[in-house]
Amino acid sequence: MRVVIAACLLSIVAGVAYIVTAAPQFTASSVVLIDHRRVRAVQDAYDVTAQGMDMAGSAVDSQVELLKSDKIAFAVIDKLQLNRDPEFAQDHPGLISRLLSRLFSRSHLPPVSDEEAGERAKLNALYRLQSNLDVRRVQRTLVLEIRYRSNSPLKAGTIANAYADAYLVDQLDAKYDATRRASSWLLDRMAELKQKVLTSDLAIQKFKADNDLVAAGGKLLNDQQLGEVNSQLVSARAETAKAEARYARIKAIIDSRQTDAVVTEAIGNNAIEQLRTKFLSAAKRESELATRLGPTHGAVAGLRMEMREYERLMFEELNRIAESYLSDLVIAQSREKSLRTSLEGLVGIHASANETAVALRELEREAETYRTLYQTFLQRYQEAVQQQSFPITEARVISSAQTPTAPSHPKKGIILALSLLIGGLIGAGLGALRELRDRAYRTEEQIREELGLEFLGMLPLIPLTKAKTPRTKAISPTDAATEPRLQVLPNAMRYAIEHPLSNFSETLRAVKIAADLTLAGRTPRVIGMVSVLPEEGKSTVAKNFASLLAHLGARTVLIDTDLRNPGLTRSIAPNADAGLVQAVLDGKPIKDLLLYEQETKLAVLPAVIHRRLSHTSEFLASPGMRSVLKQAEQEFEWIVLDLPPLGPVVDVRALASQIDAFVLVVEWGRTTRKLVRTTLEADRQLRDKCLGVVFNKVNMKQLKLYQAYGSKAYYSGEYSSYYRQGA
Repeated sequence: MRVVIAACLLSIVAGVAYIVTAAPQFTASSVVLIDHRRVRAVQDAYDVTAQGMDMAGSAVDSQVELLKSDKIAFAVIDKLQLNRDPEFAQDHPGLISRLLSRLFSRSHLPPVSDEEAGERAKLNALYRLQSNLDVRRVQRTLVLEIRYRSNSPLKAGTIANAYADAYLVDQLDAKYDATRRASSWLLDRMAELKQKVLTSDLAIQKFKADNDLVAAGGKLLNDQQLGEVNSQLVSARAETAKAEARYARIKAIIDSRQTDAVVTEAIGNNAIEQLRTKFLSAAKRESELATRLGPTHGAVAGLRMEMREYERLMFEELNRIAESYLSDLVIAQSREKSLRTSLEGLVGIHASANETAVALRELEREAETYRTLYQTFLQRYQEAVQQQSFPITEARVISSAQTPTAPSHPKKGIILALSLLIGGLIGAGLGALRELRDRAYRTEEQIREELGLEFLGMLPLIPLTKAKTPRTKAISPTDAATEPRLQVLPNAMRYAIEHPLSNFSETLRAVKIAADLTLAGRTPRVIGMVSVLPEEGKSTVAKNFASLLAHLGARTVLIDTDLRNPGLTRSIAPNADAGLVQAVLDGKPIKDLLLYEQETKLAVLPAVIHRRLSHTSEFLASPGMRSVLKQAEQEFEWIVLDLPPLGPVVDVRALASQIDAFVLVVEWGRTTRKLVRTTLEADRQLRDKCLGVVFNKVNMKQLKLYQAYGSKAYYSGEYSSYYRQGA
């Protein structure tokens, strides 16, 4: 966060410096409206129904590019004589260009002529003019805004209006030139098409005469005859089918002797109707007499004979009608056969003339195409002549540029915002780079996943406060106790005693519980406090852990075994005269060398070095060291060893076989993971005996930033009500 804040501040300072030193610039703008007829012409020329195509926008964007073109810029330069203006005509090279021009002198080049100098001045003016020009479309309208920026407010307004005027003049000139060129081209094309139309018509007439083709009503005579005969044949087939159906029906009635069935001609036939009436009357009487007299009576039999006679006469009449139907069928079939013969003859004639007809139709299509083109070009020519004689601009100025009264650049708010944004991005990038390069331990998951060891807890960074009593104050001779006492300790060495309910003490209790579970049933217990690097705080942890054990009532001794750098002894017993070295080398009993903490009765065996030892590892592995530990095991329940760091020396390996368990102290955010991992892999015995890892000097305010959501440490701030500073 400090990196981000510093980058933001530096970026804001740079932005303020730019605002203070930058020359003010003024912006004037003129507004031009494009005629909708041009846009409609573009839309008509393309398929505007296609998805994703904005033809109106394309037309307006094309005009934007036209306004930015060199042609309009040169027109403005010529109108305002900007090639003679020192602001535009002079070359303004950059720093690199000036250095190169001085390095490579141009004295050997030939002198520049007046024409070349004028051309160069015009090109310089073009570059300066276009670099300060901005043309944009106003949202989704047909309006263009021409904006020009200059150090002079008057010049900004003049150039913006000159651009609008030059654009309108260019529109008129372009339209006039286009219509003039179109008229000339159309005139030449019309003369050519007229000659082709005449030639094609003459070719058609000559072809018809050569091939005896006679046309009437726009069609060839053979085609007309073929069509008429075909129509007649279709009608004859229909009549034949009708006659066949009529004859088949009456034939079926006669063959089946159906007295109640009728045909159309029988309905209006008087003879058939009279016979049917008599037949029905006889049938009625026969039924009545049969009922009264019986079916075998003579009168009944006579009526039956009369009925059969009426029936015979009716079918004779129907046979005469059937003969007329048969006659009609024969006539229809003969007519159909005749028409079919005629059609086959015409088809043969028509097939032989097919090639000739195809050639004729091709000539007619060609002639029709030329006539259509000629009519179209004639119409376009008339339109072009009218446009040439009456030119109308397709754009107009709806707002002229006014002389600006306030500078538009630099935009202070935007520059400051961009400076802050850029600074924030740079700071975030640097912060992310630092974060990626962070190779230290930060979370308990890293311990479990990379080392495979148990995580015992976190020891927060202890605030440094001065002791109330000077550390070097002598012990009062009036003290009744016969045992020598420790000097007044620094705050960090007494933290677990002065703050028993703190997070710091709670973590040390977790270390004790881990030792109780792992070393259950073993008494006494030898615990080694070790770290990989110096200055990780293992001596402070060892002292507070031992004090906590003693405060809980356990007989505890703390031994400083760091013979190269006895930091524990310098902190808590700087005035001691003898200690571990004298006990090993001189064979002194340790009970005569121990110092005691007044509040907890913790026994401390310091490491008093009067002369530097050459082989500390052999010293720690010696029988004398084993004798010292044997004496401690007879007197105490807990033996806490402040061991040397693993990285610089091998002393811990020499003493590892005599230690029951190790506690690895790792400084949070400092000790690299690779170093810890490789050190433990190199010493398998230490790894197997390690109770777990303790993070020391943890910044509790920053801890949450490194923890995953839902982890125990993520909610460390929620546990504050369970911890309390002080006794």
